[in-house]
Amino acid sequence: MNTSNSKTSENAPEGLSAQKTARRIEARARRAQLLPRRSNAARAVSEQGLARAGVDLTAGAVIAGYWPKDDEFDVGPLLSRLSADGHPIALPVVVAPGAPLIFRQWRDGDGLEPGFMDIPAPLPNAPRIKPDIVLVPFLQADRHGFRLGYGGGYYDRTLTHLRANGKVLAIGVGFAGQIVDDVPHDAHDARLDGILTEDGLMISEARNSGRPS
Repeated sequence: MNTSNSKTSENAPEGLSAQKTARRIEARARRAQLLPRRSNAARAVSEQGLARAGVDLTAGAVIAGYWPKDDEFDVGPLLSRLSADGHPIALPVVVAPGAPLIFRQWRDGDGLEPGFMDIPAPLPNAPRIKPDIVLVPFLQADRHGFRLGYGGGYYDRTLTHLRANGKVLAIGVGFAGQIVDDVPHDAHDARLDGILTEDGLMISEARNSGRPS
């Protein structure tokens, strides 16, 4: 057996893609098992808030959340608390395949329309705003700040774009049971600055070491 060729194959794009596909199947099944805990976990995260959890939160910072799809972690209670504390809230909008997400302001009671994959999104007349903190869903995440998403690359492109144009903090939000030792990744995967679960905030090793995330 040629071990050199085998190693090259594992690191090749098609090898990584296969790894991620297998992980997504595993991670979706695991997250479905955690679904009965969602309400309690969402309440725990909301009660912590971001500042109490340890996130550097300035007055009036714009927070970008997301509308949970299927069995994604519910950040709604956290967004309601942040809004009550005076933070403008934004939700993501897909404008084109392969393009970074944009963010439009949203308040409780504002209208929404079906967006990409029928995920509710703010109406086109909602103000477009730049977030200071982006709450990011994930299927899996690790202590290094790598996350496994759904394969579209939207958050990777978006975080890279935002970081190239100013300071932004990316906080993954999910169940503690979604944290794993290692997530398969490559140079195109944008790293998280921290991960918030019902167990608290974990600062990624990338941020602790001062390396670019």
